[in-house]
Amino acid sequence: MTLGITHVDTADAYGPHTVEDLIRQALHPYPGDLLLATKVGLIRPGPNVWKPLGRPDYLRAAVEASLRRLNVDRIDLCYLHRVDPTVPLADQVGALADLQTEGKIATIGLSKVTPEQIRQAGEVAVVAVQNCLNLEEPDDPALAYCADNNIPYVPYRPLNAGRLTATAGVEKSLSRLLDLGEHVAPIPATSNPQHLIALVRAASQRLPRAH
Repeated sequence: MTLGITHVDTADAYGPHTVEDLIRQALHPYPGDLLLATKVGLIRPGPNVWKPLGRPDYLRAAVEASLRRLNVDRIDLCYLHRVDPTVPLADQVGALADLQTEGKIATIGLSKVTPEQIRQAGEVAVVAVQNCLNLEEPDDPALAYCADNNIPYVPYRPLNAGRLTATAGVEKSLSRLLDLGEHVAPIPATSNPQHLIALVRAASQRLPRAH
C-alpha cells in the first residue's frame, strides 16, 4: 500500500542504519516514480547522542553504505544531515559533489542550515533544504531564501514530534505549511499505518489562504 506517496525520506543515522534496511525490505524494487532521499553526516555515538561528522572520507563511506542498504546504484537525493563546524563547508559539499559526478548521487540537499550556508553550498548546486518548521517553531529565514532562489524547502518535524496532533490537529498543521508556497513539502514521520493514512489525507487538503 503506497497511498500515492512518491517521496520517502530517511537517514543513515536513523536506527542507526536500520531504517534504510527496513525501507529496502518494504519497498524494493522501488516504484519508478518514487524519489528516495537519505542523509549522511550525522552519527550517533551513544543513546540520544548526535554528532556531526563531515570529513570527506567519512561522507564517501557513508554514501557507499547507504547505497548498499537501500540496494540502489544511485541515491535520488542525498542531504548533508548536519554541517560539521570542524570541517570547511566547501569540503563537505564538495565530497557529495564528487559522488554526484561519479553517478552515486543524483542531487544534493542540506539539512538544518542558514541562508548563508545555503548560499555558500549553492555554488556547488543544492536542490533542496530540509529544516525544522511547524506552527510552534514557525520562524526560519531559510524559508524565504529558498522561495527567492527556487529551492524546494522540506520542513521536518511539521507536527513538532506529534505535539501538534493533539492541539492544532494534523490537517491544520500540514495545511498551514503547504500554504506557505509551492516550494514547501513537509515530511511528517510516523510508525503507525492508520496515522499514515491520516497524514496523507491531510496533505491532500489545504486551508483557504488568508487575505
